[in-house]
Amino acid sequence: MRYRRKRQQKTDYKRRLNLLKSETTRFVVRPTNKNTIAQLIEYSEDGDKVVAQANSGELKKMGWAHSTSNTPAAYLSGLLCGVRGREKGVEKAVLDTGLYPMIRGSRIYAALKGLIDSGVESGADEVIFPAEDRIRGKVIAAYVERSKNIEADFDKVKASILKSSK
Repeated sequence: MRYRRKRQQKTDYKRRLNLLKSETTRFVVRPTNKNTIAQLIEYSEDGDKVVAQANSGELKKMGWAHSTSNTPAAYLSGLLCGVRGREKGVEKAVLDTGLYPMIRGSRIYAALKGLIDSGVESGADEVIFPAEDRIRGKVIAAYVERSKNIEADFDKVKASILKSSK
């Protein structure tokens, strides 16, 4: 009989084993309907240990007044998770997308870009990341009236995240 999580289609054990063989901290990104969750996880025989995590809902406390489920919020979540991971000694991480499809320019890769911009090394090609206009929210400001100041808020929150790491 197959493992329960494999039967429920929640875990791809072959992909997980290949990630664990690298003996590198995993950067796990899980987009939900309302948030983006980013975690740095290390393997342990007793169970995986979360080294650092960030949820895009936390951005509200830092002055983010926009949606927490968009690309700029995913980038800022990855940046925040990376800053917290750097404080705990994480130097390098490998992306773990789980069962989510790997679509170029998605929120998962926006979070990965934030992780890399925080100083955590990850082997990723620049082609997969969303365009800078999408990351900064310029595209959203063009069609959502109440989001005209999203770029200014993005810069303010990004500066506060980077300032907290120093």
